[in-house]
Amino acid sequence: MERKRTDDGEPGPVPTHVPVDRFGFLKQEHGSSPKTRSSTEYEREERRVRKWRKMIGVGGSDWKHYVRRKPHVVKRRIRKGIPDCLRGLVWQLISGSRDLLLINPGVYEQLVIYETSASELDIIRDISRTFPSHVFFQKRHGPGQRSLYNVLKAYSVYDRDVGYVQGMGFLAGLLLLYMSEEDAFWLVVALLKGAVHAPMEGLYQAGLPLVQQYLSQFELLVKEQMPKLGEHFTQEMINPSMYASQWFITVFSYSFPFPLALRIWDVFLYEGVKIVFKVGLALLKYCHDDLVKLPFEKLIHALRNFPEDAMDPDTLLPLAYSIKVSKRLEELKHEDEKNNGKPAQPAKPQ
Repeated sequence: MERKRTDDGEPGPVPTHVPVDRFGFLKQEHGSSPKTRSSTEYEREERRVRKWRKMIGVGGSDWKHYVRRKPHVVKRRIRKGIPDCLRGLVWQLISGSRDLLLINPGVYEQLVIYETSASELDIIRDISRTFPSHVFFQKRHGPGQRSLYNVLKAYSVYDRDVGYVQGMGFLAGLLLLYMSEEDAFWLVVALLKGAVHAPMEGLYQAGLPLVQQYLSQFELLVKEQMPKLGEHFTQEMINPSMYASQWFITVFSYSFPFPLALRIWDVFLYEGVKIVFKVGLALLKYCHDDLVKLPFEKLIHALRNFPEDAMDPDTLLPLAYSIKVSKRLEELKHEDEKNNGKPAQPAKPQ
């Protein structure tokens, strides 16, 4: 099981006396027990892993060549879900973080050991709130909490303009379950600085400017794609900041079921932030008929507690993929830049 990691990034043992799921989270006492996988499913998974290994090459050596030759195959396979045993490596390849690591030898160690950060006390205060039900992060001052502290502290020094904001812990924590500290740090850098997609740092800067922009775009998309629900939200004075901020700030890693969050992250790292819009819209679409009947209090509760069937990746994600948002988001971005007097930037090629 590629879950719990030691300080050098190698998998460490999960204590056997603690009942955990296959991802290392403590099992809920009364939760429904997961279905055991049949031998056919195991064989299918083995075939998938072999296909992926062939596509990646040793240590990722064939990846760029394969993506250039067969981008549609890569996109389709990523949308079906990256095999869990290969996730850490593939995430580094598709995010551009592996390249950043290779051209910055020794930088992470310098940041962790020799620099001090104004955010150290804030990071220490928040660490126990990050994935508190995962065995890797449970022990106070244990290897998980230490690694998380190091990554967040290093980033707060690396980019003093952003420093540290609480939601960043969930990004770093998720990555640390799949890779070493140094690898996780460079993936955070790749995301916030925009190695492949639009930079995410605006989600964490003072005033959270990118969060405001995304929420206002999301509100418009809801009104355009689901006018009845959009009208109901207006009547009940519901706006996306009441339920969707964490979707963008943590890319669904804060409160969503872990298997779903992982599948979203697979696509997010390859296709960019549009998947956050698509998944959010898919959730509202899936629950549309119930949501339009609810008054304010019940509506708020429903938007923060979606039913279990809506959270099934095999149900929700195909619906999300069918929703088209790229062109409209580009138009809204250009309108926003025009209104703010900024030059419109051409979209990065995907």
